Amino acid sequence: MSPRPVAGTEIQRILAIVPWIVAHPGASKEEIASRFDMTLEQLDEDLALVLMIGVPPYSPGDYLDVDDDGEFVTIRLADQFSRPLRLTPAEGLALLAAGRALLAVPGSDPEGPLATALGKLEAALDLPEVGVAFGEPTHLEAVRDAAARGERVEIDYWSAGRDELTTRRIDPAVAFFAMGEWYVSAYCHRAEAERMFRVDRIRGLRATGEHFDASPGDDDIAAVFHPRAEDPRVTLELAPSAAWVVEAYPAESTTTRPDGSMEVVLAVSEPAWLERLLVRLGPEARVVAPETARHAGADAARRVLARYTEGSFDPPFGREPSHTVERPDPSARERA
Repeated sequence: MSPRPVAGTEIQRILAIVPWIVAHPGASKEEIASRFDMTLEQLDEDLALVLMIGVPPYSPGDYLDVDDDGEFVTIRLADQFSRPLRLTPAEGLALLAAGRALLAVPGSDPEGPLATALGKLEAALDLPEVGVAFGEPTHLEAVRDAAARGERVEIDYWSAGRDELTTRRIDPAVAFFAMGEWYVSAYCHRAEAERMFRVDRIRGLRATGEHFDASPGDDDIAAVFHPRAEDPRVTLELAPSAAWVVEAYPAESTTTRPDGSMEVVLAVSEPAWLERLLVRLGPEARVVAPETARHAGADAARRVLARYTEGSFDPPFGREPSHTVERPDPSARERA
């Protein structure tokens, strides 16, 4: 299997390349590759993908036209792309709400280009002020305050990966919003290492009266999930309807078959996370390797069924707050 590039990176690159080539017809491949810091092989792959970009009804004249003679490239837009975009009121409202949600994330520029564009869109829609609010976890403000003041706190934390509640002292560095959830990066004294905690899984928080010195680089959050070399790898065969898995979780390799099914390799830090994922996927997934994980999903489903048969209605993988919906999340695991 060969590593599969992240789709988001490909899309971002193509969104930048296409307008530039349209504005500079006949540009050389060497110039394009140098400008966008890519190899000629990557450029050829992106241009092949551009050929498949079009609009309904997808007749020959509805696709982008790529003129590539091996050395120079010209892209011509289909007629539909040159027409002004017309949104329905529902589409405009959805776009406005999504934009307001982005502006609500800490770090966004309330006076930047996005805010300006949203203001124009709101005026065109002639709607009342639209506000978008995130449901903040109970202890988010306390975590932020502790990080700002350099105060060590004690938390009661429920680990989704291990399905257990532990008490630990942490030195919170920064709270941030990612993938639809709030996280805090902190030094955990129980694990004696840096850990990532999902704030809504903090069941209790208490001040210790102790302070700490923030270390350089605390604000550098490059990624939420960092698999260890010793973490087991599991190979899954996914039905086409389960393709969302490779976008939702960091797959180490992906092979797409002609029928749309996939074979992916995932790093699994905790068995409970894999069990929840397999129960959620049901018949849409099959464990290819290792042999010891072949029946992990079926065994977990039987345990769930047994709990309900016995009359116990406690969540089988631990309790989540009533206002959230549990989803497999390898990114918030802590190692202790």
